[in-house]
Parts: sequence; structure tokens; C-alpha cells
Amino acid sequence: MGISELPTFSDACASLLKKHLTQTVWEEIRGLKTASGYTTEALMRSGLEQPDSAIGIYAGDAESYTLFAPLIDPIIAHYHGNPGPHPKHDLSTETLPFLSPMAKARVLSTRIRVGRNLAGFPLGPAITQEQRHEVERLITQALPHLPEALKGTYHPLSGMPETVRDDLVARHLLFKSTDRFLTSAGLMRHWPEARGLFLSHDERFSIWVNEEDQLRIIALEKGGEIAEVIACLTQGIAALSRHLSFLATKRLGYLTSCPTNLGTAMRASVHMALHALAADEATLKKNAAALGLQVRGIHGEHSQGQGGVYDISNRRRLGITERESLTRLIEGINCLAEMDERHPRP
Repeated sequence: MGISELPTFSDACASLLKKHLTQTVWEEIRGLKTASGYTTEALMRSGLEQPDSAIGIYAGDAESYTLFAPLIDPIIAHYHGNPGPHPKHDLSTETLPFLSPMAKARVLSTRIRVGRNLAGFPLGPAITQEQRHEVERLITQALPHLPEALKGTYHPLSGMPETVRDDLVARHLLFKSTDRFLTSAGLMRHWPEARGLFLSHDERFSIWVNEEDQLRIIALEKGGEIAEVIACLTQGIAALSRHLSFLATKRLGYLTSCPTNLGTAMRASVHMALHALAADEATLKKNAAALGLQVRGIHGEHSQGQGGVYDISNRRRLGITERESLTRLIEGINCLAEMDERHPRP
């Protein structure tokens, strides 16, 4: 049974769903359903069940972004800043700025990933069990076409020993098997069927299959050589693009289940030691936000910093090219390093 009245939220809830779900918007979207069967209630379920959600909605398919536009468009504008049509993609690195010596001394590792979903299929929250298996089949058929330097092995989650899985998660190479936000969004259905990890032989390149998005394509290196990491990632994306068709529009770029990842769908991050700034985490996050960056714990979203080390990443992905986003990340990292150098030690 659908929700008949405008949902209510607790005073502690600060999600964008709560902010933008007005009575007028509710009247426009209630009772709607996409061709793949994704409903208004399914769109909002994660935010209703998890009141500490930052966003509160997940799209179930490409049609979600048009059918539920009265709610989704204001959320996109709030997060990405009225981006307009997404610009052409630009993964070039020739004009990127350099990390300062202070920043290099603090950056422990660099990880850049992009989200992709296959054209012709619903997104994860609305995909059927059979469709998810077909997505996995198409992806694994494309993997042998990766360049020699990126070749490796596909590891299905079904049947993976728990000790192996836990080790991969601990080393940030594999996604977790539990997430209450993704569970509420319908992304954990039929777990762990048709999920897996492709890992290159040197572990610098990996692909998460059928997690939040159907592909999370990832390059990872120790240190702060961002241009080298993006070059590795670009090789993988190019090879896969010749054998897979990715879901995208001119207005929103690459389509993803969470609207924060639209556009480039790229999250470029570093693990960075900020021992002085760590003494006041709230101020650190405020300063990073002013630079267009996000601060997370080293174990991902909803985790805490550890030993003064944080995950620092670009925030905006829509209405900006990959190169522009990387430029802002590097400049922001340099600024945080200077702040940390000047900040009194605890």
C-alpha cells in the first residue's frame, strides 16, 4: 500500500529529502511508478527508514530522473549547485597542478573511482534478480579485453571465504556486506548473488560489480601521484567502454543510483594525515567544505578518522569536468596541508 499522506520527519533529520519534499512536491509525485515498477515510496524509502541520511533518495532507473523530477531536481541543484547541462568529459592530466611538498608528505595513498551503469537496465534499487545476473555476465565478458597491465581475476562474492572477504574489505579493495542505507534502498536484495570483485594482479586496478552501482571502476596507488592513478583508471574505462554501453544523458552525465554521483560519477580521494587539524574535526570538515572537499573516515562514508588520517575527496561531480574536479582536489589538499602546518599541535 502506498503512502497516502505527506511523510513527516523528526526534528533531528537534516536530509535533502526532508528539505525539498514539500506538500506541493508531494502532490506532484505521490502514486507515480516508472516502467520498471519503481515507485515514489521506493525512491524515498532509504531516507524515511534512515533519518540520519544526508540525501535520502535513490533512483531506480533512468526514468526516475524525469518522472520524479519535482523532488529530484531541487536535490540535485542543492548538492551540485544548479549545474545546467553536463559538460564534455575531460580526463586529461597535462595541466593539473602539482601537490606541494607539505601535501606530498601527508598523502598516504590516492584512490580514484568512477561509477557506471549499463544502458538498457534499471539501476540497482529496481533491477530484477535475472537482470542483475545478466549485468554480471556482460561485465565479466568485457574483462578479458582490459590491457595487459590491468589484467587480473574476477572473484564472485558467492562462495568467497569469509576470511578472504574480510581481508579485502580491510585493505579497502572490496565493498562491505552490510550497509543499512543501501539495504533500505533495495540495493542489498538477493545478496550476494551476481556481485563480485575484479582485481588486477598488482591490485592497482579493480572493479566492484553490482554494489551501489553496477560498476565501480577503481585505481589505487600509495602516495600522491594523482596523474599516474588517473592514467591507470583511464586505460580501464576506455577498454571497458569499447565493449559495454554505459547509461548517460546530456543533462546529467553518467546516471547513478545516488544523485550525488551524477555527471562525472568520479570520486577522487586521498588518505591524508592531518594530525594537527584532527584535534578539531568539526572545523576540519568546515574548512574542507569551503574548499569544495569532503572529509570521511578512512573506512568510507559514515566512518571516523583514525590516528589523524582522513579520506579527503572532491564533493561535486555534476556540471564540472573530471580535470576541473581533480584540479580543485589538488589545490584543496595543498591548502589543507598548509593549514595543518600552521595549526598548533595538540
